[in-house]
Amino acid sequence: MLLSYFSFRLRFSSYAQDQFEILLPLACEWAEVKEKVALENGVPLSSAQAEDAKRVGVIHPERVKIFAVPQIPIPRHPILRSAAEETQLITPATDGLTLRYGIFIKSSFLNDRRLIVHELIHTSQYEKLGGFLPFLRKYLMECITIGYPEAPMEQEAIRLSMVICADSKS
Repeated sequence: MLLSYFSFRLRFSSYAQDQFEILLPLACEWAEVKEKVALENGVPLSSAQAEDAKRVGVIHPERVKIFAVPQIPIPRHPILRSAAEETQLITPATDGLTLRYGIFIKSSFLNDRRLIVHELIHTSQYEKLGGFLPFLRKYLMECITIGYPEAPMEQEAIRLSMVICADSKS
């Protein structure tokens, strides 16, 4: 899989803009559809989760819903599926996925505060950047060119969730 990942990055760098411009609208459309699924089927944040959301900068925690699922959804579209697999963004091992206000959490991780805080940080990033298109443009480009989880937006979520969850233990 590692070789496959590097071949994807090499292919991407060869004609990056064309591939990315095909991928981006598909990713936005998929994310918007899946956000609706999470919002229709998920539950609002608990008061403690809403406090965490405010702490990480979520402007509208009342809009966030968490949808517990046995498996995080993987795109069916061949281009999106391939990109998700090649970059390791969404795999069967993925425990959480944020699509603006809709957060998918693998059922077995529903009580994992660090994971939920991590996903709330992505919600905050969506808000700060202005929605699906600007968030996905930046996040996906970072993941494709730098690599997941080394991408700066992902590192911010990893680092801040660890700090916040460590603070509450002391």
